[in-house]
Amino acid sequence: MFGDRRTTFPGGVQHMETYLMDRDPQRTARPGPQRPNIIVILTDDLGYGDLSCFGGPNLRTPHIDRIAAEGVRLTRFYANSPVCSPSRASLMTGRYPDLVGVPGVIRTLAENSWGYFSPDAVTLPDLLKRAGYHTALVGKWHLGLEPENHPCLRGFDYFHGFLGDMMDDYWTHRRHRQNYMRRNDQVIDPEGHATDLFTDWAEAYVRQQTAENCPFFLYLAYNAPHLPIQPPEEWLARVREREPGVSEKRARYIALIEHLDAGVGRLLEALDEIGAAGDTLVIFTSDNGGLLSAGAWNGPLRGEKQDMYEGGIRVPACVRWPDRIPAGTESDALAMIMDILPTCCEAAGVSVEHWIEGSSFLPVLMGQARDMPDRVLHWVRREGTGTGIRTYLGQEYYAVRRKDAKLLHNGPFQSLELYDLAEDEREIRDLAGSAPHLFRELGRLMQRQVQRAGAVPWQKG
Repeated sequence: MFGDRRTTFPGGVQHMETYLMDRDPQRTARPGPQRPNIIVILTDDLGYGDLSCFGGPNLRTPHIDRIAAEGVRLTRFYANSPVCSPSRASLMTGRYPDLVGVPGVIRTLAENSWGYFSPDAVTLPDLLKRAGYHTALVGKWHLGLEPENHPCLRGFDYFHGFLGDMMDDYWTHRRHRQNYMRRNDQVIDPEGHATDLFTDWAEAYVRQQTAENCPFFLYLAYNAPHLPIQPPEEWLARVREREPGVSEKRARYIALIEHLDAGVGRLLEALDEIGAAGDTLVIFTSDNGGLLSAGAWNGPLRGEKQDMYEGGIRVPACVRWPDRIPAGTESDALAMIMDILPTCCEAAGVSVEHWIEGSSFLPVLMGQARDMPDRVLHWVRREGTGTGIRTYLGQEYYAVRRKDAKLLHNGPFQSLELYDLAEDEREIRDLAGSAPHLFRELGRLMQRQVQRAGAVPWQKG
């Protein structure tokens, strides 16, 4: 069951040029029955409570709220890690991130980089391309700077965005004074706020692709509301005027989110204008919980980004597919970012013939199932930086959940904690000392996952 079933591609890795937007017309023919377009929108560090449809205070996100109102709001949706790269690896592969070589954040500086995206891991765009989809990534990649891990060699026909981890400035788009903005394999230096650029490029892509005779998959990965919190001044002024009692820190964070929401709105409006909304599956979520020091609000949940507590890993999510999903519904099904791959594949009629840990939640979205099948869930992070209580020294830390029981250590050198989330969602009452049998059972499951991951390299070479 736990074997690594891998798929190889005839002819091996193709040259970059074959992945660009100019394609053989025969490849664009829509195969078989009509398949939906698919858009996955991923935000960066968006707190569980930082949408108005999730109870966020003082902010307004009408366009993301529209996705929830016209589809399903998922109240128990999880990232695969409390930090960026691992969750993105899970989204791309449908697997636990440490089983595809990404237990921690991949950074631009090798001495502080904690993952290497396995070159033979099969990606969601790989699978959709085989079914005739045109595949595009607009926005943040954050899964490696190596030539073999360029998005256009990991299944994407088209890439317009940022290769690196975070931007040091939303306006200049640099990281460590280096420019990682690309259009396919070409270095570009565009002007404008990163959120606006990514929205512009995504809207242009959608409008172009609907004129083609094939379905498209768009992965739109915003870097907002990740640090630095740099909303356009006019958006900040609007929040200050409307919410005079809010702190400056929170106002800036709200403005960055509302600016992002407007971008999502532009994309939804484009789908309406070109008549593609009904047959487009739109999934919206975040790669991990919000950072409280940046102004985020994770609702009633304990913890934040970097934590294995709920505030670090539970994220807002909503899905819309007007032709197939009932509007105005809500689900507390327990799902994760790694479940996006099999969900998209099922919607597209694409079979996944290699082993993955993710499971499709399409039956939940369509009202055919109330919950996901019972399974054990894992979270991981490896890290090197940190001081004080956040000390890592290159070590991993984990969480494991079976039904409502969750065992975690919130850092590699911190004690294990045990919680019953059905009775204690805020993770206040540690049961590690009072439920030894359950503690041991979950501990064995955690250890088993550590052993599985130990077989997968997370550094190149």
